[in-house]
Amino acid sequence: MTRIKDITNLLENLAPLRYQESYDNAGLQTGDAQAEVKGVLLTLDCTEEVIEEALQKGCNFIVAHHPVIFKGLKQLTGGNYVERTILKAIRNDVAIYASHTNLDNVVHGVNTRIAEKLELQQQRILVNKPQTLMQLVAFVPVESTEEVLQALHTAGAGNIGEYSNCSFQVRGKGRFQPSEKANPTIGEPGKPEEVQENRIEVIFPANLQSRVMAALQKAHPYEEVAHYLYGLENQNQEVGIGIIGELAEEMAEATFLAYLKEKMQLQGLRYTTIGDKRIKRVAVCGGAGSFLIKDAIQQGADALVTGDVKYHEFFDAESQLMIADIGHYESEVFTKEIFYDAISKKFSNFAVLISEVNTNPVRYTF
Repeated sequence: MTRIKDITNLLENLAPLRYQESYDNAGLQTGDAQAEVKGVLLTLDCTEEVIEEALQKGCNFIVAHHPVIFKGLKQLTGGNYVERTILKAIRNDVAIYASHTNLDNVVHGVNTRIAEKLELQQQRILVNKPQTLMQLVAFVPVESTEEVLQALHTAGAGNIGEYSNCSFQVRGKGRFQPSEKANPTIGEPGKPEEVQENRIEVIFPANLQSRVMAALQKAHPYEEVAHYLYGLENQNQEVGIGIIGELAEEMAEATFLAYLKEKMQLQGLRYTTIGDKRIKRVAVCGGAGSFLIKDAIQQGADALVTGDVKYHEFFDAESQLMIADIGHYESEVFTKEIFYDAISKKFSNFAVLISEVNTNPVRYTF
């Protein structure tokens, strides 16, 4: 039997909640985490229509990109679409989960999916998120060093970019005196002891702290483990907002716009002109990404593809890059594919369906 918590655990390994922005509200919004999953419906937004679709298709769990509960609720009277959606979900035992800015901030998330749609090469994160790495320093008896390091690596410590099982160690002499109540692995209670030890150091993603520390405690032979934990300012190559990459071939402005419309299945878009400059390096950000205009310019992007750009923000392009506003919904609708790929590969004992409801509140006329 698969429970809702089994799927939320999978999604939070994909996009840890720790990586969401401070204003966000990702995670389980309604429902019992212990409930059995009968079917999963994937959507960009959760609305009353999506709840109804889930009921008709026998799904009791909805996974959305945008949280339906974003701001605090002071009442549940059905006074707006948020309250009505929540009430309908609760009355029908439908759980709702949101993976939002945490999915924006991981390298295999929303922005990588856009970059893949545009077939960008040499992809990397545009702006890395700070304070997402930690360093563990621990002191281990020489003969136990490899066992402890292996446990730490298995827990996820020691991965740096394309390199795994990374660590540093230096040998020294450890001194300690167990109390009369202690049960030391080495030495005797009440007597000073000296041991040849290795000081080992590993780096790990901050969201793995509990797992890494549990691995250290389990593998280490000492009753009390001497260690230090540090928060790092180092850039985490796998956490941050936006993706920048390059087209296989540079394109003229008009050609790139046509390419963008085709690849992202757009009805239309807003953009700034850059004249005779050709498009090669492209930055992308799903949702509202105008805050990345200066970063895109600094990193030599010829175009920034995003949504929700305000009138005056278009001026910030300074004719140095094209801003292509393709719409919030249009830039993130493919997020449903990320959820589908992750869940369907892991679980096969229930239906995983992509919602057919168009939740885009914006309509166009030409």
